[in-house]
Amino acid sequence: MRTPTRRTVLGAAFAAAGAGLVAACSSDPMKGMDHSAMNHGATGPTGGATGTAAASAAGPAGYVAPNGPEVAAAEAGRNPGPERKVALTATETTLDLGGRTVRSWAYGDRLPGQEVRATVGDTLALTLANHLPQPTSLHWHGLALRNDMDGVPGVTQAAVKAGASFDYRFALSHPGTYWLHPHSGVQQDRGLYAPLIVEDPKEPLRYDKEWVVVLDDWVDGVDGSTPDAVLAELAKGMGGTGSTDHSGHNMSGMSSMSGMMGMPGMGSAPSAASGAAGPSRMLTGAASPLLGGDAGDVAHPFHLVNGRLATAPETFTAKPGDRIRIRLINAAGDTAYRVALGGHELTVTHTDGFPVEQATTRALLLGMGERYDVLVTAQDGVFPLTALAEGKNATALAVLRTGGGAAPDASVRPAELDGRLVTAGQLKAGPDVRLSAKSPDRTVRLELTGGMAKADWAFNGRPYDPAQRYPVAAGERVRLEFRNTTAMWHPVHLHGHSFALPGGGPRKDTAIVLPGATLAVDFDADNPGLWMVHCHNVYHAETGMMTVLGYQA
Repeated sequence: MRTPTRRTVLGAAFAAAGAGLVAACSSDPMKGMDHSAMNHGATGPTGGATGTAAASAAGPAGYVAPNGPEVAAAEAGRNPGPERKVALTATETTLDLGGRTVRSWAYGDRLPGQEVRATVGDTLALTLANHLPQPTSLHWHGLALRNDMDGVPGVTQAAVKAGASFDYRFALSHPGTYWLHPHSGVQQDRGLYAPLIVEDPKEPLRYDKEWVVVLDDWVDGVDGSTPDAVLAELAKGMGGTGSTDHSGHNMSGMSSMSGMMGMPGMGSAPSAASGAAGPSRMLTGAASPLLGGDAGDVAHPFHLVNGRLATAPETFTAKPGDRIRIRLINAAGDTAYRVALGGHELTVTHTDGFPVEQATTRALLLGMGERYDVLVTAQDGVFPLTALAEGKNATALAVLRTGGGAAPDASVRPAELDGRLVTAGQLKAGPDVRLSAKSPDRTVRLELTGGMAKADWAFNGRPYDPAQRYPVAAGERVRLEFRNTTAMWHPVHLHGHSFALPGGGPRKDTAIVLPGATLAVDFDADNPGLWMVHCHNVYHAETGMMTVLGYQA
């Protein structure tokens, strides 16, 4: 067994178990430490910062520290292999979305960021250089990795200060489709995301070509808007004393024009009272039966596939008869996408990196953070890969071209979008990754609470506090029971683990919980540390719908 190399700067950063603070530096262990930014950028129910005193203090005693010996032992058990070295720079830049340029933040000058590709068994050694004007971090969405590399400021590390760098180093223990993004405020809703593909040297699938497709909703740099301004507007809540619609959105005082501007796809009327930069981006009236009612809170003006507008789509070329693996990633902040490839059926092979019993479908629904891998056999011609912004009356587009013909129109809506749709709950885990039958040793009950009226999203009525712990113990089978008492759907995400949906369902790390529904998922507590559970709607998370599972020491 190989012995993992430890970063020497981690040495004394955890004087107390559960402190969760790692120096954000490249050489000096104290350089880059930013206690003022270690509350993850979270806001309380009224939008004010939750405060830095609790964030910078040690967490409660009795829990495994993110760089503790238990974490080192788990990493050694992954048998880290050869290094895959990557350099990544987070920077302000100008992005071309396809005829429309915006100023934003991105990794390098690309949107999405340069794909990171490695092989299972490799050690990923990635240096993040922060050229942004504020602290940042990197979270590796879906990976079961060592806890001190998980990238959550105030829990597993200190935020990487502006002008500093941080060396992420960890073993890649499972193949699949993953992605990386910050876990600092609403930075993810800028251009700070990139695919992470972990290849299997014993890949059982056979295909001729591969296409990585990243979906995103976009607001940054459009007419003065920023995600931070959107968060500030949403954090005020809908308020008022008038009547409330079925989704908890206050409807009083809306003129006919403001009502129209709040409808899906219509954008929003400017709000002088909001204090936000740019026009109001608050969305009302976005309805989807697939999502149980209210589809979202934010009227993003653009929807993108691989960083491109539907009017200037990316074109993927192949030959008729080619078997293509499409890796779909939803990197959006507030939008679920219904995805279909015109003229084709999709064969689902994986979700969230884990194989499933293969199933055919016309369309798929991806909540924020979810990934699906599908196989298609390319037909002869030109075909739209359309991502419908569910409930928002807008689409994103890419093109598959295997022959001659005109490109599809930006507004094309293939019939497959309204055809048979397979959801995660209908899939079964592949036999090699199916969780063994076992009763849970512990059940953690998380009630999803709050609403847009007061922007008081939370678990169990408690807004996020980085010192909060829901205890679990190594070796347990843990059941997470999500009971959604809100009027909105939520894509819930667990860090550092994959869970199984009920009834032999697929292994996932992100799952949709519909309004009024309860979803119970099981996982094996086999990766010690402090791990976030949160809604992957970035605006719900940043107004309180996050918490921490802590392994007991």
